[in-house]
Amino acid sequence: MATQQTRSLARFMMAPSVVLLFVWMIVPLVITLWFSFQQYNPLNPIRDGFVGFSNYALFYSNPAFLQSILNTLVLVGSVLLITVIGGILLALLIDQPMWGQGIVRILVISPFFVMPPVAALVWKNMIMHPQYGVFADIARFFGAQPIDWFGQHPMMAIIIIVAWQWLPFATLILLTALQSLDGEQKEAAEMDGAGFVSRFIYLTLPHMSRAITVVILIQTIFLLSVYAEILVTTNGGPGYASTNLPFLVYQKALLEFKIGQASAGGVIAVILANIVAFFAMRAVGKNLDK
Repeated sequence: MATQQTRSLARFMMAPSVVLLFVWMIVPLVITLWFSFQQYNPLNPIRDGFVGFSNYALFYSNPAFLQSILNTLVLVGSVLLITVIGGILLALLIDQPMWGQGIVRILVISPFFVMPPVAALVWKNMIMHPQYGVFADIARFFGAQPIDWFGQHPMMAIIIIVAWQWLPFATLILLTALQSLDGEQKEAAEMDGAGFVSRFIYLTLPHMSRAITVVILIQTIFLLSVYAEILVTTNGGPGYASTNLPFLVYQKALLEFKIGQASAGGVIAVILANIVAFFAMRAVGKNLDK
């Protein structure tokens, strides 16, 4: 058991790292907050001074704002649904004894190590291209008309790409939880006559609940900042159909050079992320306390 002296020593040794991490986080946030109340254009570096909440009002009145919020929530929710359900199914499949099990696991996990812009380019030009893509060839093989994914269903295309990238992460975490399940419990359930579905619902799924909540929490934090996939594939279009909140901030900052409005959007994005993370943390805490 740790004594008071060892605890104090541990806090003293961790203090420099904690202070540096706090500074690294708080300084950009303070600068963003300060710019959100200023009118500033980098092409004309003359600050017009304090403008109050006008940047927030202008960002809110942007016709793309509400659409970007909706797209952000749809993207996060859809990817979580696909990756959690798909991760559970893949974990159950990979956990079965098979030839070349190690190679199969590496292949399943490998998409997570592909950089988002590279993955988006591959999907855009090789898989979802309306003329030369794999999906177009499959559609023509069955006599159907190829789908222009990024023109007709841009959000669905983005969701598929992002879910493909995050599915390996969910599978890996859920597979680890699945393999930690005691084999004696499985054998006892089988001896009691429980079928596969009953064992999954009453034994496997409750055992994986903590891992599922951790997957949801971690992925939610990162999915709220998805940006590269949209830039490479749809550029937020058609119109605002695939514009999420981070991409709208990018447009204001680097295309329109409205740093004040972009900073206001960044502050709003931070607030939204903290609200979502708060509820996710509550869900995680309830499951971890069980």
